[in-house]
Amino acid sequence: MNDQWTTISIDEVRRSVTLALHEDLRLGPDVTTEATVAADAVGTARVVTRQPGVIAGVPVALEVLRQVSARMQVDVTATVLRPDGSRVSPGDTVLEISGQLRCLLTAERTLLNYLGQLSGVATATAQWVDAIAGTGAAVRDSRKTVPGLRALQKYAVVCGGGQNHRMALGDAALIKDNHIAAAGSVAAAFRAVRAHAPGVPVEVECDTLAQVDEAIAVGADLVLLDNFTLDDTLDAVHRCRAAGCGRSRAGA
Repeated sequence: MNDQWTTISIDEVRRSVTLALHEDLRLGPDVTTEATVAADAVGTARVVTRQPGVIAGVPVALEVLRQVSARMQVDVTATVLRPDGSRVSPGDTVLEISGQLRCLLTAERTLLNYLGQLSGVATATAQWVDAIAGTGAAVRDSRKTVPGLRALQKYAVVCGGGQNHRMALGDAALIKDNHIAAAGSVAAAFRAVRAHAPGVPVEVECDTLAQVDEAIAVGADLVLLDNFTLDDTLDAVHRCRAAGCGRSRAGA
């Protein structure tokens, strides 16, 4: 199971930023900025936090600046004052950016969209991480990500102190209720996955304690508890630990 995606691929970042800028600039340059700001005007902008939280997405913001400045054929300099993973308070400066004002204004919204989205994910993750500190539990993510932003959002989870679950459909198997219904039982579904993809970790989503016992018996690498009560969750965790089952994870 892919427990940590601690870095983001530059290819992923460039692909995402290229698409985002295409959304803004596919119909032409920023007409409002070009009409109101002189071509030779320069200045300095600062990205300043409004709320406490955890920063994520600075490398993506820098890629936005790189692509926009290259498109406009101007130079921009950026100083990172709060790198990804930093805990910030209202009024903290994350980035200081200097260069042609037309370039800064063209890049502004895309840059802030990334920082706001990813820092929001990191901040929410950190709140859960803080809430369970000292319990031995970990916060894990899922594939319920914004289409096209999975790698970046999962990176933000790690910035907030969480752990990544499977990245896609092929790097780990998750046997859900539909698979169990199709195969006939938890054990039958597990055996089918093992035969089809012997090297892939297998997780079983369980709706009942009886299914937890069945998942443990067949050797599941991970047990997902679906809509369990607190008491049943505790019971399931104790059963998994007693059997030496790898891990358990609560799910909505």
